[in-house]
Amino acid sequence: MKRSTTTAPAAPSVPAAQSAPDAAVGPAPAPAGPACAPAGGAAGAAGATGTAARTRVPRPRADAVRNRERILAAAREVLVEHGSGAPFDEVARRAGIGNATLYRHFPDRPTLVHHVVLYVMDQVTASAEASLAEEPDAFAALCRFTHAAADERIGALCPMLADGFDRDHPELLAARGALEAAVDTLLAAGQDAGLVRTDIGVGDLMIALSQLSRPLPGIACLDADRFVHRHLQLFLDGLRAPAPSPLPGSAATLEDLRQKTM
Repeated sequence: MKRSTTTAPAAPSVPAAQSAPDAAVGPAPAPAGPACAPAGGAAGAAGATGTAARTRVPRPRADAVRNRERILAAAREVLVEHGSGAPFDEVARRAGIGNATLYRHFPDRPTLVHHVVLYVMDQVTASAEASLAEEPDAFAALCRFTHAAADERIGALCPMLADGFDRDHPELLAARGALEAAVDTLLAAGQDAGLVRTDIGVGDLMIALSQLSRPLPGIACLDADRFVHRHLQLFLDGLRAPAPSPLPGSAATLEDLRQKTM
C-alpha cells in the first residue's frame, strides 16, 4: 500500500537548539523592535537607537560555530568507537581543540551525547531532503540517502540512547519527527513511481540501515566499515519493484520502530 507523502522542514547542519548553554557562542539575538520611531523627533530616535545598541546581543562568532560543529563530528566518531563512555580528552584531541573549549560547549557527558544525537538526526534529515530534490529518480534518491545516512553513523544512535538518555526531550522529539517525515516522503515517492516495492515500510528501511551500518563492537572490528556500502547496496537492490518474491510478515512502521528503540 502506498504511503501518503509529507514535506518535512529543512534541517540545519547543526541543530539550532545547540546554541545554549555556550559561553563562547552567546545567547540568541534579541527580537527586532518596532519599525516606527518613538515620539520626540531625532533626539528620541537617537536615544532609542542608543538603548538598542546597549541591549543588542551579539550573534554567535564564526569560530565558535566552527568549533561546535567540529566537536560534534569528532564526538560522533569517538562515541562510535568507544560507546557512551568515550573519554572527553579523546574528543578534544580529534576536534583539534583544548579541553577547556570542549567543556565550554558541552559541560558534561549527557549534554554531549544529547547534541551528538541531534546532530546526526539533523544531518540525515537534510540528506533525505537533498537526495529527493537532486537525484534523477526516486530510487536513485533512496540509494543516495541510504549510503549518506550510513556515513553519518546513524547506526550508532541506538547505543547512544542508553544509560538514562532522555528520549522524550522536546528537541529530540522535534528532530525525530522531521527525520521520520523526510524519510517517509522519500520512500513514498519511490513507491508512487513504481520503482520501490510496496510491501515495505519506513521502519523496514531504518531497521535495516541501522543494523547494516552499525559497527561491530571492539576497535579491532572497525575495518568492517569497508563492507557497509557493499551490503547496503545488496539490501537496496532487494527493494526494487517489481518484487521477485513476497515478504513474510507485515511491513514495519515507524511506531514499531519507536517502541523498540526510541
